[in-house]
Amino acid sequence: MSDKSMNTSKKGLSRRDFMKVSALSGGGLLLAGYLSGCTNKLVQDPESGVLSWKADAWLKMFNDGQVEFTLDRVEMGQGTYTGITTLLAEEMDVDPESIRVVFAPAATEYRNPDYGLQLTGGSNSISSSWQPIRETGASVRYLMKKAAARIWKVDISQCDTNKGQVILTGSNKQIAYEKLLSLAVKESLPWDIPLKDPSQFKYIGKTSKRLDSPLKSTGQANFGIDTQVEGMAFASVARCPVIGGGVTSFDATKAKQQPGVKDVVQIESGIAVVADSYWRAKKAKELLDIVWDEGANANLSTEGVFRQYREAADQDEGDSRRDEGDFNALTQSGQGRSVVAEFEAPFLAHATMEPQNCVARVTEDRCDIWAPTQAPDVAQVAVAKVTDLSLDQVHIHTTFIGGGFGRRLTQDFVAEAAEISTKTGLPVKLVWTREEDTQHDIYRPASFHRLAAVLSDQGELTGWQHQIVCPKILSWYVWDAAPAQFPWAPKFMYNTLAETGLAGEGVLAPEDHSPFEGAESYPYQLPNIDIRYTHADAGVPVSYWRSVGHSQNAFIVESFMNELAHEAGQDPYQFRRNLLKNEPKALKVLDRVVELSGWKNTPSAGIHRGLAVHKSFGSWVAQVAEVKVQGSQYQVEKVYCVVDCGMVVNPEIVTEQMESGIIFALTAAKYGRIDIENGRIKQSNFHDYQILRMNETPEIEVDVISSADAPTGVGEPGVPPLAPALADALFSATGQRLRTLPLEIA
Repeated sequence: MSDKSMNTSKKGLSRRDFMKVSALSGGGLLLAGYLSGCTNKLVQDPESGVLSWKADAWLKMFNDGQVEFTLDRVEMGQGTYTGITTLLAEEMDVDPESIRVVFAPAATEYRNPDYGLQLTGGSNSISSSWQPIRETGASVRYLMKKAAARIWKVDISQCDTNKGQVILTGSNKQIAYEKLLSLAVKESLPWDIPLKDPSQFKYIGKTSKRLDSPLKSTGQANFGIDTQVEGMAFASVARCPVIGGGVTSFDATKAKQQPGVKDVVQIESGIAVVADSYWRAKKAKELLDIVWDEGANANLSTEGVFRQYREAADQDEGDSRRDEGDFNALTQSGQGRSVVAEFEAPFLAHATMEPQNCVARVTEDRCDIWAPTQAPDVAQVAVAKVTDLSLDQVHIHTTFIGGGFGRRLTQDFVAEAAEISTKTGLPVKLVWTREEDTQHDIYRPASFHRLAAVLSDQGELTGWQHQIVCPKILSWYVWDAAPAQFPWAPKFMYNTLAETGLAGEGVLAPEDHSPFEGAESYPYQLPNIDIRYTHADAGVPVSYWRSVGHSQNAFIVESFMNELAHEAGQDPYQFRRNLLKNEPKALKVLDRVVELSGWKNTPSAGIHRGLAVHKSFGSWVAQVAEVKVQGSQYQVEKVYCVVDCGMVVNPEIVTEQMESGIIFALTAAKYGRIDIENGRIKQSNFHDYQILRMNETPEIEVDVISSADAPTGVGEPGVPPLAPALADALFSATGQRLRTLPLEIA
């Protein structure tokens, strides 16, 4: 998902700023007191006798030496479990492996400051945690040093730390943190918390093993689909095969007669069968006799969607997103020659490896949810809508996630489980089949693009025009996201809050950049730029998909730039370089990928190359794809990737995320397509919604630019440049300009 498109509130006060305000008002401040729900007292467990100190919402320390860190971003393979914990460990000066990590419940303390919601997305987990989590660790380290200095009767400057010990400089005296807890909680913090200089880093910037790997390798990591609770039944749901359709009537007689079936209930999304095993629920569901109301989308087709988009483009020139110079005057002047093109990008499913699932236990005054969700507070809203419970009665237990890619920002699967539990009175485990996951996804939007450019007689690019046609994701997401921002709001206000957000008023009026991100920020310097957005929505539910609007706009922008370079008779690298003089980071990754790939040298026989560069989520990424073509088939042999993502916390995780993004993007570029016929999704499983196989995976070489700047995004920026680089390589091989995804050679 996008860091811009989900920006639904202004940033709140940072912890440092909060401490400054508190210090002004109170003259001093205990760390334990600067966040709500914190305590400045040691608490003793009545059973074990262990003393603990909750320093803030994130950190809890025990007098047996254990450090417990509450992770407020979910772990779905992208490395937050390791990366954010490393930030804390660095400033606390403890070994990251010594920290016990637990997932945060739904609570306002854990909201993502960039969005005003407790969600993980937009590749901002490290960047949004960079300052506050380091300050938490540094605060504890400072208090421990101050407590030790009091014991030794020395100035704090004579105290140093190492792996959870305070050391008296120039001596062999040391005290473990846990021995200092009772004193540390009584100490006050300075006006500004001193953070480590990068030259002092022991863990940040160093390659270290992932902290979640041992748990996953040994089966100790609990994913949502692993959840078991006492008395749990299993649920499977029959949903209308037509997008947006519903139930007219149903007969559950045969299903109820099947062994193990406990109940059959109608819910908002369809008919749920509940049984004593998943398989029995699934098989009984197949015996339901349902008459479907196919609704308004019964005749919807892929062709119809793009016909609607084209008609919208013809009728509405769109809202101006960027207007520099005068593109129309340039074209009317007759100076230079115009180049025009149209591009299409399809709907895409998320295809997470772990299908959607949720365990719900609803009682009269409480609901417990165990789910692989990217947005715990939005999940609370989804539950509240289908039950009689308030948000504070809904308790979300977040689990490890087997792939998110934005799919688990939407909480339809959580709502289903909660509604089934409410209507049956049973704790239930809902599991979607792979077919259901494909045919009832919340899809990446399809889009249509019209482009025009002007090249001077000397081959100089002097004008750029881009019209984008697609729906807005926030129009779909706001219905649950808006109420989650205001947990005090009664339920009768939920729709009003969403409608207010859509109307563009106040804090609920974020600008949805998802349709045009990656296009609006066109980085090339030229005198005439005209970028417009035309809204069109065919009624297909859409949501955030890894790299969101960048995933398609980078393909369009960079593919057209390659096409223009060819028309100008210039090398695509040099063509870009001449237009990026004010983008030093872009030039750096571009120059480096050219060097790394040997771009200026003649490739090996049968190898064809393509190039692309793109900025998303604050990070610049350049890629070169090498391709072999045989007939209508092609194999990507190697991808060179250079990324500048600011200061790197763990180089190995950055490399892994670039590799992951490239494979994810190559899957979509080569195979990705969701087709609609008679309102139904045609694809159903991996046989017709194909995933890249191991033998098709190219060699990938990643180079990470060294930087002292603050960290930027990593999880998504590897995706956008791949498709345009591949398309250009295929043009080099075949002479065909492929302007529609997926990329198929005629």
